[in-house]
Amino acid sequence: MHSQVALSNSSQEVRLPVRLGSGLFLIWSVLHIWVGAEGFRQYLSGVHDQWNMLIGGAHAPRDAFQHAVDATTANVHAHLLVNFTTDVAGYGVLGLYVSWALWRRASWDAYWIGLVVIGIADLAFLFSQVTSGIIEPNAGTLGGPIIWVIACLVTPFGLPKFRSRIS
Repeated sequence: MHSQVALSNSSQEVRLPVRLGSGLFLIWSVLHIWVGAEGFRQYLSGVHDQWNMLIGGAHAPRDAFQHAVDATTANVHAHLLVNFTTDVAGYGVLGLYVSWALWRRASWDAYWIGLVVIGIADLAFLFSQVTSGIIEPNAGTLGGPIIWVIACLVTPFGLPKFRSRIS
């Protein structure tokens, strides 16, 4: 009985990195779901507000950006931008699943989804939008990728020993 208690305590210590990673994926998810909600709010306000939410980098300063002047182009922009921010929120929902599956089951499958699928989304955004100078680098736009990197680095240290399913 004494050895079971010791094993249980050490098992909880090993899982701490998974709990931390799960919490970081949760924070990442909430930030991305907020982008979707804010994008929809800006969609209701108008395409100028949508663009101002997203631009501001060195190569797309807000004061130099030329907004669409015709209704058709503005309408197309508005729908593309709300689609973009909704997709961001969708990744946030996926991140909620990753967070839950890590917290509840210490799932390697969830970790791989977080690493690969969420990684593709976050790194594509970082390199195509932020580092290119389109979207302003700030705590929000850099925080997501930083949180993702930390979650991906710490989580595996608490996952069960990786065993190949192919035998």
